[in-house]
Amino acid sequence: MPLTPLDIHNKEFKRTFRGYDEDEVNEFLDLVIKDYELLMRENKELGNQIGGLQERLDHFNHIEESLSKTIIVAQEAADEVKNNAKKEAELIIREAQKNADRIINESLVKSGKVALEIEELKKQASVYRTRFRTLLEAQLELLNTESWDALEGKLTTDYSRSAG
Repeated sequence: MPLTPLDIHNKEFKRTFRGYDEDEVNEFLDLVIKDYELLMRENKELGNQIGGLQERLDHFNHIEESLSKTIIVAQEAADEVKNNAKKEAELIIREAQKNADRIINESLVKSGKVALEIEELKKQASVYRTRFRTLLEAQLELLNTESWDALEGKLTTDYSRSAG
């Protein structure tokens, strides 16, 4: 158990014949008591300060721990947002590729139909040209035949008769 100023003040010493001067011892003890009281007060104040500082330290440690957890949560959230954005970008790219493939396929089908239509039109034009040539050749042949000359002569004779 620690020594208190009261313990020092109430301390009784045995008296001997050739002992110390009682007044001197009492004066010295009074000085020791004052110094001891001062040291105890300072010690108590320092203890209180240590307690306050310990509370602040605990508070700051708690804040540090909370901040660390917050940073970890924020980092995890940022990673999650980044991963979600990456997945969304991949989905957009895949959708764009599907649309591009669809557009290309539709274009190929349409170009195939147009090519078929062009071929059909070329065939029809060729058939028309052939028929027209055949018709013209038949008409020329008709004009170059003797029956046309005979018909022409008959028309001239019939005209002369009716005019006269």
